[in-house]
Amino acid sequence: MPLFALYVHFRERGAGVNGTGSRRYGDAILAVLKASCLAGVVAVSDVLAAARDAYGRREWSRARELFRQAAGAEQLAADDLLAFSDSAWWSGCFEEAFRLTEAAHGELCRQGRTRQAAMAAMGLAYLSFLRGDEPLGSGWLGRATRLLEGDEDCAEHAYLRYITTVEGGLEAGEPGAVAAQARRIRAEGRRFGDPALVAVSTMAEGRALIKGGMVAEGMALLDEAMVAVRADRLPPDWAGNIYCHAIAACHELVDIDRMRAWTDALERWCDRMQAAVLFAGICRVHRAQLSLVKGELDRAGREAAQVCAELGGIATATVAEALYVQGEVRRIRGDAAGAERHYLRAHELGRDPQPGLALLRLQQGRGDVAMRSIAAALTAEHRGRLRRAPLAAAMVEIAFAAADTAADAAEAMRKASDELTETASLYAGPGLVAMAHQARGAVFLAEGHPAEALAELRQACTAWRRLDAVFHCADARLLLARAYRDLGDLEAADRELAAASRVFGEVRQAGPPAPLTSREVEVLRLVAAGKTNREIAAALVLSEKTVARHLSNIFTKLNCTSRTAAAAYAFDRGLTAQGRRG
Repeated sequence: MPLFALYVHFRERGAGVNGTGSRRYGDAILAVLKASCLAGVVAVSDVLAAARDAYGRREWSRARELFRQAAGAEQLAADDLLAFSDSAWWSGCFEEAFRLTEAAHGELCRQGRTRQAAMAAMGLAYLSFLRGDEPLGSGWLGRATRLLEGDEDCAEHAYLRYITTVEGGLEAGEPGAVAAQARRIRAEGRRFGDPALVAVSTMAEGRALIKGGMVAEGMALLDEAMVAVRADRLPPDWAGNIYCHAIAACHELVDIDRMRAWTDALERWCDRMQAAVLFAGICRVHRAQLSLVKGELDRAGREAAQVCAELGGIATATVAEALYVQGEVRRIRGDAAGAERHYLRAHELGRDPQPGLALLRLQQGRGDVAMRSIAAALTAEHRGRLRRAPLAAAMVEIAFAAADTAADAAEAMRKASDELTETASLYAGPGLVAMAHQARGAVFLAEGHPAEALAELRQACTAWRRLDAVFHCADARLLLARAYRDLGDLEAADRELAAASRVFGEVRQAGPPAPLTSREVEVLRLVAAGKTNREIAAALVLSEKTVARHLSNIFTKLNCTSRTAAAAYAFDRGLTAQGRRG
C-alpha cells in the first residue's frame, strides 16, 4: 500500500474510540512520509495530499507541518497557501499566517481571481486589527473594496459590508443601524447560499437588538445563530466568532449563569479543534472573569497571566482585558502597586482602566481623585447603557464613601443609582438587577433611610448569592450590616459582618498586620459603626484631613482593600464599637 494511503488508513482507524494504537502507526508513517519527501523518494503531491487531508480534518498542527514540507520542495498554489496560512493561524503562528496570506493574495491577484483576493485582503485586515495595527487593517480593507468595485452583487462584498458596517457599528454604539444592515446581509447570505454569512449576520442583529434594549428578541437570534454552530455547518473561524459574540453579550448584560454556560461550550469546542490558540485564549479570559466573580482569585490570576504569555503581540484587545483582570485580582488583595501597574498596561493597549483604577484610588484614601476619575469616565462613555453600567455602579460606591468630603457626592450617587435602575429595568440582566438594588440601598443609607435601604440590600444579597458572585455579595452584606445597625438590630448587623468578614479574610495576604495605635483603633471602631470621615472627626475632635490620614494608615497596616473590608476586620477581631464579636 502506498505511504499516503497507509497514512489515511491509519488516521481513519485512529479516529475511533480504540484507535490510539492506529493513530501512533499513522504518526510513524507520517514521519516516514516527510523524511521520504525530503530525500526525494516520495512525490510532493503525496505530501500535499496528506496536508490537505489533515487540513480537512482540522488537524491544524499536522497540516501546517506537512504544508511546510511541501513548500520546501516546490511553490504552493494559492489555495494551498491559504490552507497553509489557516493551519498556521489556528496553531498560533500569526506572523507566519500573515506572510502566507500575503503571498496567496498576490497570487490570486495575478490569476485575476479578484473575489478570492478580496477575501484574502479581509483576512489580512483582521490579522492587523487583531494585533492593534489599525492603519494597516484599514489599508487592507481599502484594498478589498477596490478589488470588488463593480462586483457588488456577490457574497464577498456582503462579507466586506459585514466587517465595515456591522462589526464596526457594534463597537460604535449604533444598534439600530447595525440591526438593519445585518438583516440585509442575512437576506443576501440566503440568496447566495452562504450559511456562514447567514449565521454571523443573525448573531450581529441579535447583539444589536440586545444593545438597543430588546433583550428577549436579541437572545432568540443569538440562540438561532448557535444552532448552526452546534450543527458544525460553519467554517470554524466564523463559528468561533459567534461564540465570542454570544459570551460578550452575556458579559455586558451581567448574565453570569448564561455566560458560564456559553464559556463552557466554547471550551469544549476549542478542545475538539485540537489547536485553537486564539479562541482558547479568548475563552481563558472569560474563564478568568468568571473566576473573579466567584472569588477564585488564584485561578483568575493564572488564567489571565497565561493569556498574556500566549497572545502577547498577537491579540491586543484580549491581552488588554487579561491585564485588567490581573489588576482587579491585585486590587482586591490589597496590592495597590501591582494593581496600578496592570491597569496602566491595559490602558496602553487600549483598554479603559476604569472603573478599577478609580476604585483603587478610593482604597488608597484618595476619594476626591476617585470621584473625578469615575465622573470623567462616565462623561466619556457614549457607547450605550450597558457600557456605562459598571461605571455607574462604581460611582455609587465611590460617592457613598466620599459623601462627607465631596460636596456633589450625594447628587452624583443619586444620579448614578437612577441610571442603574433604568438600565436594569430595560435589560433585566440578573447581575444588573442586583447592581441596581445595591445602588438604591446605598443611596437610602446615605440619605438616612435605613428601613428602605434594608429592603433593597436584602434583595441585592439574594441576587448575588444566586449568581455565586462572592465579593459583590460581601460588599452588599457590609452595607446591610450598617442598615441593621442604624435600625438598632445589632445582632443582625454582626451576623452580616461575620459573613462578609469570612470572604475578605480569605483574600487578605498572609502575615500578621502591623499593630494599630490607640487612635487608629478608635477610628477603626467608628468606621465599623458606619460613620463617615466627617462624623469621626466630630466625635474625636480631629480635622477631616487627620481622619483621612489615619484611615490610610489603617488600610496599609491591615492590608485591607476598602473601609468596608476594614470594618469586617474590626468585627473579626472584636474591635467593633460594641467591643464584642457577633
